[in-house]
Amino acid sequence: MTENLRKAIRFLRQGAVISLDGFSPRRTVLDWLREDMRLTGTKEGCAEGDCGACTAVLGRLKGGRLVYEPVNTCILLLGQLDGAELITIDDLAHDGVLHPVQAAMVAHHASQCGFCTPGIVMSLFALYQDGARPVTREAVCDALAGNLCRCTGYRPIIDAALDACAGEAVDRFMAARSGTHAALTALTTADDVLIGDDNSFFAIPRSMEALAALYLAHPDATVLAGATDVGLWLTKGLQAIGKVIWLGRVEGLGAIENGPDAIRIGAGATHADASCHLAGIDPDLGEIMRRFGSVQVRASGTVGGNIANGSPIGDLAPCFIALGATVDLRHGAQTRTLPLEDFFLGYRSQDRRPSEFVSALTVPKLAEGQHFRAYKVSKRFDEDISAVMGAVLVTLDGSTITGARIAFGGMAGTPKRAGRAEAALIGASIAHVPGWSAALAALAGDFQPMTDQRATAIYRSTVARNLLAKALIEIAGIHSGETRLIAHRDRMEAAE
Repeated sequence: MTENLRKAIRFLRQGAVISLDGFSPRRTVLDWLREDMRLTGTKEGCAEGDCGACTAVLGRLKGGRLVYEPVNTCILLLGQLDGAELITIDDLAHDGVLHPVQAAMVAHHASQCGFCTPGIVMSLFALYQDGARPVTREAVCDALAGNLCRCTGYRPIIDAALDACAGEAVDRFMAARSGTHAALTALTTADDVLIGDDNSFFAIPRSMEALAALYLAHPDATVLAGATDVGLWLTKGLQAIGKVIWLGRVEGLGAIENGPDAIRIGAGATHADASCHLAGIDPDLGEIMRRFGSVQVRASGTVGGNIANGSPIGDLAPCFIALGATVDLRHGAQTRTLPLEDFFLGYRSQDRRPSEFVSALTVPKLAEGQHFRAYKVSKRFDEDISAVMGAVLVTLDGSTITGARIAFGGMAGTPKRAGRAEAALIGASIAHVPGWSAALAALAGDFQPMTDQRATAIYRSTVARNLLAKALIEIAGIHSGETRLIAHRDRMEAAE
């Protein structure tokens, strides 16, 4: 890192620049709000980013545009506020007048115990600020996927959102946008940030070179992207993390290059930023991204982080493996590239040396004759961990299958290809259903799944077999009925 280190993080709140130093690298935004600032409007519910009671909104400059996104403050580390504007439930009402979202919640009787209400209001505030009009019922349900309410029922909340977002967004935050934009631009400096010392720190490198050098000097540091996983190490695992290197402001690490044959995604790109690009490869990828966590999780979590944590149940890895993606790894000044399927060695174990980090992923687009399908099977439709995640890429020459890449998550200690099933499909006709039987049977030899709280081994094996059959049926186009469950977004009312 450079010699001219900034020794404090800086962010905006209520139009003023807040400068903080000397805090623990483990400090969360929620703890700072409630314990240090005594701003208790923001609540703690699950402490793992699931319930949404702790939701606040961050404003950041993206591509020169001011974007407001909801975040889970219970797992967001305090240092991650650098360069952003923080808005909480305590900031919405002004001079005794409720914000339009708050007023609509009152008018529609959309709160009972009120514990979840601050987070719901903040999620809807982000939707209100989004500017897309008209706001549909589906958009409201997506915005609320990361917010749980167990006493009001979702119908009045949805009605309040549709009411508040019916017209143009008009509030003091919209009126102050140009000034906020200028203030955030002024905070965007090339300075590296280091809070602490060599024994314990929260570091914010601003360049790939600074990141690589710092990680070489401190291979024991925790590399932090969105904190959607690392945050739980702290709140649930109670791990004593002393050194944190945050990737959120590394220049170029979040870049996305959408080329004619492939998409190169910087490891720091958030799921929210990458979603539209991935949906352009195939609609199934777009649907997977829509069900990926919640809006809060997608706003913070990164594509690179989802791959680097090596989870056997991560949703992106099977899709990317089926598509033939590669991963770039950087160690000091050196970069190497390998097929993503070779990156995963075992449970939570990757082909990654000390101080080596994921810098980018390259995801090929579909070539002529290629057909892709992806399916997420989970207990809940929204914001749930997959029991089985399946992705299938089939290459056809006429009706003959000339290539197959089949990958599953949740079926082994790592995301894994179904090599036996792939081999059995080669040469088969996509139009001849009995010809698929060998491939479907071969799956039993490809995986020996485990039984856990999400599913039994038998269930996983059965589902994997059925998903492969489903993909082949859809690609063949031989099924006269609808093979997809079309979610009309009525599920929130059903939860009442």
